[in-house]
Amino acid sequence: MEHSAVFWSIFAWLTFWGLVGGVVTPRIFLRKNLDVSRAGLAGVCIGAATGPLGLLPLWYFGSRLRTSWNVLSGLLIAAILAWGIAVAYPHNTCVTNGEFVASLFVNGLIMGIIYGFMALGLSLIFSILGVVSFAHGEFYMVGGMVVYFFTTTWFPGSHPALGLIAACTITFAIGAIFERVFLQPMYKGKVERPIEYGILVTFGLAFFIQYFVQAVAGANPVKARRFFDFPVVGIPTTADPWLIKTTAGGLTLFNAVSISNPRLTAAAIALLMLVILLLFLYHTWIGKALRAVSQDPQAAAVIGINPETMNTLAFALGGVLAGLSGATLVQAFSWVPQVGMLPTLRSFVIIVLGGLGSLPGAFLGGLIIGVIEAAGTGCVPDPTRAAAYIPAYGMMVLTLVLLVKPTGFFGRQQ
Repeated sequence: MEHSAVFWSIFAWLTFWGLVGGVVTPRIFLRKNLDVSRAGLAGVCIGAATGPLGLLPLWYFGSRLRTSWNVLSGLLIAAILAWGIAVAYPHNTCVTNGEFVASLFVNGLIMGIIYGFMALGLSLIFSILGVVSFAHGEFYMVGGMVVYFFTTTWFPGSHPALGLIAACTITFAIGAIFERVFLQPMYKGKVERPIEYGILVTFGLAFFIQYFVQAVAGANPVKARRFFDFPVVGIPTTADPWLIKTTAGGLTLFNAVSISNPRLTAAAIALLMLVILLLFLYHTWIGKALRAVSQDPQAAAVIGINPETMNTLAFALGGVLAGLSGATLVQAFSWVPQVGMLPTLRSFVIIVLGGLGSLPGAFLGGLIIGVIEAAGTGCVPDPTRAAAYIPAYGMMVLTLVLLVKPTGFFGRQQ
């Protein structure tokens, strides 16, 4: 770093006033009999972003906190840190090449959509069953494997949509059978320590699926063909496609932002399925029954809803969401039986970051992790280190968020 002292001075300033705001603001709000549930987070964000200029009015007037304040403060903090990095490392590609930064951001959002969709399944399972499934990544892996073998070995040349349907069917069946056989005893009082039992039995499922697939399919990497090719289009004209240019394998926006065909296709499918999931949960009787069981299983049983059936459905649907995420990404990445390990860790980070059991929080957490991973991968000068640090980026963000808001973005105090 050419001007490291400037960067570390900025970092120390942000840290100091963030800590002051996080510690002092809740105490002042408590003395004034104001709501302190969000005072710590607001104090950290406003303190780090504005220092005493923002904290003193906040402490004096003690007004009702608004979410927009935290959002604006977070954006200001990000801008200050970006400026500090630009001063300290002026020759970094992320500093000198705006087109590269825009491409990183858009591709981070694309992957964040897929991450969020994958984590929705884990959040759905936890909100209804109260179980953290350690086999979530293996459902992701199975979905990809099913699509690959369906389109290349079992039914060569078949349409990829049929492979997606097969992946959903198989992961749903695995989830439903496993829940009925191994998780139902927890609800019937046959297990003395249900929390530990849930962890161990889902761990066992993860190991079984992983090594069963390895024994059947082998350990060699596989990759499915592209689901379809984009048509060659240029907008506004083919001769000068400065707005949108598509080729068979990708799309380019403004002659700057490149998005690969497989990733864009996977994100589009994820968004479509997200809309279908929300319509299912909020506009169908079964979806409303699932939400009722997540809020109060006993009250749901009184009005005629069978909580055991809803538990089975929730675990199976969670497996489907993970499997469908893998099914759409097998065209983008090489697939091995161990491919689900990192998505499992990433899903845990996302649902805790967004708030355990919160579906909007899981999706927002996925977007944040996707953008941060893309920025970290592209802006760290050493590519080898950048790739090795990928699992750490999410953990750092998670740690910072939990320090100021232990329940995550949308979690609730129990």
